[in-house]
Amino acid sequence: MRRTRTLKDGSWYHIIARINRGECIFDNEEIKRLFLNIVLRAKKNKKHPYRFEIANFCIMGNHVHFLLKPAHGESLSRIMQWILSVFAIHYNKWANTKGHVWYDRFKSIIINSLQQFLSTFEYITNNPIKAGLCSRASEYKYSGQYFISINDFSLIEKHPIF
Repeated sequence: MRRTRTLKDGSWYHIIARINRGECIFDNEEIKRLFLNIVLRAKKNKKHPYRFEIANFCIMGNHVHFLLKPAHGESLSRIMQWILSVFAIHYNKWANTKGHVWYDRFKSIIINSLQQFLSTFEYITNNPIKAGLCSRASEYKYSGQYFISINDFSLIEKHPIF
Protein backbone atom coordinates (compact mmCIF):
# COMPACT_ATOMS: atom_id res chain seq x y z
CA MET A 1 0.00 0.00 0.00
CA ARG A 2 1.43 3.36 -0.99
CA ARG A 3 1.76 6.17 1.52
CA THR A 4 -0.48 9.20 1.29
CA ARG A 5 1.28 12.23 -0.12
CA THR A 6 1.87 14.93 2.48
CA LEU A 7 0.71 18.33 1.25
CA LYS A 8 0.77 21.79 2.77
CA ASP A 9 -1.08 24.64 1.06
CA GLY A 10 1.19 27.55 0.18
CA SER A 11 4.39 25.50 0.36
CA TRP A 12 7.26 25.02 -2.01
CA TYR A 13 8.11 21.43 -2.96
CA HIS A 14 11.20 19.68 -4.26
CA ILE A 15 9.73 17.46 -6.99
CA ILE A 16 11.62 14.53 -8.47
CA ALA A 17 10.24 12.38 -11.28
CA ARG A 18 12.25 9.43 -12.61
CA ILE A 19 12.06 7.71 -15.99
CA ASN A 20 11.06 4.03 -16.03
CA ARG A 21 13.91 1.51 -15.99
CA GLY A 22 16.41 4.34 -15.52
CA GLU A 23 16.44 4.95 -19.26
CA CYS A 24 18.17 8.18 -20.26
CA ILE A 25 15.49 9.44 -22.63
CA PHE A 26 16.39 13.02 -21.75
CA ASP A 27 19.81 12.62 -23.34
CA ASN A 28 17.94 13.62 -26.49
CA GLU A 29 17.70 17.41 -26.95
CA GLU A 30 14.36 17.17 -28.76
CA ILE A 31 12.83 15.27 -25.83
CA LYS A 32 14.11 17.82 -23.31
CA ARG A 33 12.56 20.62 -25.40
CA LEU A 34 9.31 18.66 -25.63
CA PHE A 35 9.21 18.31 -21.86
CA LEU A 36 9.84 22.04 -21.30
CA ASN A 37 7.14 22.96 -23.82
CA ILE A 38 4.65 20.78 -21.93
CA VAL A 39 5.55 22.42 -18.61
CA LEU A 40 5.04 25.80 -20.25
CA ARG A 41 1.70 24.62 -21.68
CA ALA A 42 0.60 23.64 -18.17
CA LYS A 43 1.13 27.24 -17.10
CA LYS A 44 -0.36 28.85 -20.23
CA ASN A 45 -3.13 26.36 -21.12
CA LYS A 46 -6.11 28.43 -22.32
CA LYS A 47 -8.69 25.84 -21.25
CA HIS A 48 -7.31 25.22 -17.78
CA PRO A 49 -4.05 26.86 -16.86
CA TYR A 50 -2.52 25.32 -13.78
CA ARG A 51 -1.41 27.99 -11.38
CA PHE A 52 2.06 27.33 -10.00
CA GLU A 53 5.49 28.88 -9.65
CA ILE A 54 8.82 27.32 -10.49
CA ALA A 55 11.87 28.75 -8.73
CA ASN A 56 14.34 26.29 -10.23
CA PHE A 57 14.49 23.09 -12.26
CA CYS A 58 16.82 20.82 -14.17
CA ILE A 59 16.26 18.01 -16.63
CA MET A 60 18.79 15.23 -16.24
CA GLY A 61 19.26 12.12 -18.39
CA ASN A 62 16.73 9.95 -16.58
CA HIS A 63 14.94 12.28 -14.16
CA VAL A 64 13.76 15.84 -13.56
CA HIS A 65 13.89 18.15 -10.55
CA PHE A 66 11.60 21.08 -9.80
CA LEU A 67 11.41 23.59 -7.01
CA LEU A 68 7.69 24.24 -7.42
CA LYS A 69 4.91 25.98 -5.52
CA PRO A 70 1.24 25.45 -6.43
CA ALA A 71 -0.99 28.52 -6.08
CA HIS A 72 -3.35 28.65 -3.12
CA GLY A 73 -5.99 25.95 -3.56
CA GLU A 74 -4.26 24.38 -6.57
CA SER A 75 -3.55 20.64 -6.47
CA LEU A 76 0.12 19.63 -6.70
CA SER A 77 -0.95 16.15 -7.80
CA ARG A 78 -3.14 17.47 -10.62
CA ILE A 79 -0.40 19.77 -11.87
CA MET A 80 2.18 17.00 -11.94
CA GLN A 81 -0.27 14.40 -13.28
CA TRP A 82 -1.06 16.68 -16.22
CA ILE A 83 2.58 17.46 -17.00
CA LEU A 84 3.82 13.87 -16.64
CA SER A 85 0.91 12.20 -18.44
CA VAL A 86 0.85 14.65 -21.36
CA PHE A 87 4.60 14.23 -21.73
CA ALA A 88 4.24 10.41 -21.63
CA ILE A 89 1.61 10.50 -24.39
CA HIS A 90 3.79 12.70 -26.61
CA TYR A 91 6.95 10.74 -25.85
CA ASN A 92 5.30 7.40 -26.67
CA LYS A 93 4.09 8.81 -30.00
CA TRP A 94 7.54 10.21 -30.76
CA ALA A 95 9.32 6.95 -29.82
CA ASN A 96 6.59 4.77 -31.35
CA THR A 97 6.26 2.86 -28.07
CA LYS A 98 3.58 2.03 -25.53
CA GLY A 99 3.53 1.72 -21.78
CA HIS A 100 4.92 3.52 -18.78
CA VAL A 101 7.38 6.36 -19.25
CA TRP A 102 7.67 7.29 -15.58
CA TYR A 103 9.07 4.87 -13.01
CA ASP A 104 6.54 5.55 -10.26
CA ARG A 105 4.76 8.44 -8.62
CA PHE A 106 6.75 11.64 -8.49
CA LYS A 107 8.46 12.38 -5.19
CA SER A 108 7.51 15.56 -3.37
CA ILE A 109 9.39 16.97 -0.41
CA ILE A 110 7.82 19.90 1.41
CA ILE A 111 10.19 22.82 1.89
CA ASN A 112 9.78 23.94 5.50
CA SER A 113 12.32 26.75 5.86
CA LEU A 114 14.31 29.34 3.97
CA GLN A 115 17.47 27.31 4.62
CA GLN A 116 15.85 24.20 3.11
CA PHE A 117 14.65 26.28 0.13
CA LEU A 118 18.17 27.63 -0.49
CA SER A 119 19.77 24.19 -0.06
CA THR A 120 17.29 22.64 -2.51
CA PHE A 121 17.77 25.50 -4.96
CA GLU A 122 21.55 24.97 -4.82
CA TYR A 123 21.20 21.18 -5.13
CA ILE A 124 19.07 21.53 -8.28
CA THR A 125 21.45 24.18 -9.66
CA ASN A 126 24.53 21.99 -9.16
CA ASN A 127 22.99 18.73 -10.42
CA PRO A 128 24.08 19.19 -14.08
CA ILE A 129 27.58 20.23 -12.95
CA LYS A 130 27.97 17.14 -10.74
CA ALA A 131 26.82 14.96 -13.66
CA GLY A 132 29.48 16.50 -15.90
CA LEU A 133 26.96 18.09 -18.27
CA CYS A 134 28.47 21.57 -17.89
CA SER A 135 31.09 23.46 -15.92
CA ARG A 136 28.77 26.34 -14.98
CA ALA A 137 25.07 25.95 -14.23
CA SER A 138 24.12 28.86 -16.48
CA GLU A 139 25.55 26.94 -19.47
CA TYR A 140 23.07 24.07 -19.14
CA LYS A 141 20.06 24.98 -21.33
CA TYR A 142 17.68 22.68 -19.48
CA SER A 143 17.92 24.31 -16.07
CA GLY A 144 16.47 27.25 -14.24
CA GLN A 145 19.90 28.84 -14.02
CA TYR A 146 20.15 29.04 -17.80
CA PHE A 147 16.73 30.75 -18.00
CA ILE A 148 17.81 33.21 -15.31
CA SER A 149 21.08 33.90 -17.15
CA ILE A 150 19.26 34.82 -20.37
CA ASN A 151 16.60 36.79 -18.47
CA ASP A 152 13.78 34.49 -19.65
CA PHE A 153 11.08 34.24 -17.00
CA SER A 154 8.45 32.49 -19.08
CA LEU A 155 8.94 29.20 -17.25
CA ILE A 156 10.42 30.20 -13.93
CA GLU A 157 9.39 33.07 -11.71
CA LYS A 158 11.37 36.26 -11.41
CA HIS A 159 12.21 36.63 -7.76
CA PRO A 160 13.94 39.59 -6.10
CA ILE A 161 17.10 37.50 -5.59
CA PHE A 162 17.52 37.31 -9.40
